[in-house]
Amino acid sequence: MHAIVAPGQGAQTPGFLNPWLELPGVSDRLSAWSDIVGLDLIAYGTTADADAIRDTAVAQPLLVAASLAAAEVLQAPPGAVAGHSVGEFAAAAIAGVLTPEQALALVRERGQAMAKAAAVTATGMTAVLGGDEAEVLASLERHGLTPANINGAGQIVAGGTLEQLDALKGDPPARARLRPLAVAGAFHTRHMAPAIDHLRDAAAGVSPQDPSAPLLSNADGAVVTSGADCLARLVTQVGSPVRWDACMASMVGMGVTALIELLPGGTLTGLARRAMPGVVTVALKTPDDLDAAREALK
Repeated sequence: MHAIVAPGQGAQTPGFLNPWLELPGVSDRLSAWSDIVGLDLIAYGTTADADAIRDTAVAQPLLVAASLAAAEVLQAPPGAVAGHSVGEFAAAAIAGVLTPEQALALVRERGQAMAKAAAVTATGMTAVLGGDEAEVLASLERHGLTPANINGAGQIVAGGTLEQLDALKGDPPARARLRPLAVAGAFHTRHMAPAIDHLRDAAAGVSPQDPSAPLLSNADGAVVTSGADCLARLVTQVGSPVRWDACMASMVGMGVTALIELLPGGTLTGLARRAMPGVVTVALKTPDDLDAAREALK
């Protein structure tokens, strides 16, 4: 069995869409999706600098559009599907819960609402690499921080106010390294509560379908079988920790032998190589990676 996974915010790099625009249909598709999200996705994915695409309201639609475009080019057969954070919207579309257009319309609202929520208080995120997991979690609790991403493979991302993160820097967990992340706020924490309400209102008019393939949830790694449940989870996940460790554990339990990370790949395959030994991993970064991905899917 194989898994198709979609990366989350932070995976984007300047110019990452350039080689993909040479493939038939990709430019037209991104142009049409640009009208839905109110952004020039092609410009942001080709000529915009790192600061421009770091903006939450830009990064989220750009990433979901890129993953969906790559999935259409790959034309992978059904398998397990999962996404990290905003990548869950791409995963939901690939599994048939949402249409690509519905997913992008909701992500537009999600990105704008999270950017607005992040502006209320000066917050941020720091990756905690290594250390004993129980000690790391205890340290975050002591400093009032949330383990916003529990990514497995010795990586936990702390979210909270800048003051709390500074305190963590001065008193880090034993044997752990800290890496501040270039994000606009403390995503997947209580600081995103206003964004949940906004996204719930935006999702009220959407009629989801039940997944056509096993779809894993960031909330707990469970396979979601109901479209309504999937949509509700997408809404509340904005303010809840991402349990990517649980998603990877579920994939291992399901017998996944190959994992393909959609554009812009690299982050999730890196985690999988450490937490899912023996699983073949392919990250889609350029169209040159398509042949390896198709071979892994055989």
